[in-house]
Amino acid sequence: MTDQEQSLLDLYHQLSEHDAHALVRYAEFLAGYEQTTADIVDADIVDEEESTEPTPSEPEQGIPQPEKVERPEKERVVDALKRLSATYPMLEKKNLLDKASELVAQHVMFGKPAPQVIDEIETIFSNAYDKFVADHKSG
Repeated sequence: MTDQEQSLLDLYHQLSEHDAHALVRYAEFLAGYEQTTADIVDADIVDEEESTEPTPSEPEQGIPQPEKVERPEKERVVDALKRLSATYPMLEKKNLLDKASELVAQHVMFGKPAPQVIDEIETIFSNAYDKFVADHKSG
């Protein structure tokens, strides 16, 4: 057993039953998805580095518009992150996903409803886009 594994096990044993269950749920969440928020950030960084041509949705003023990606009726939080990353390709994803990860943790560890978490993550992205536009216009 590595030092890191032993440290995790020691911490687990110090937790209440409820918190231990939440930790297991969070670990299952991280292990159960093919693409985590870190993977989304890495993929977007690679995409941004490879893409030098303007997007087709970029208007004449030079301010890229959000892509039209519909929200499915039943959507998982991780899928919402992917959708919002695709909707707002012009935004710096690292800071957004850092903020969103707190909401993801509330969903996974404490059972906050997915639709509510997704609404809040959409607000984070929308506000970041509004700031992006304002910054772009002010030069």
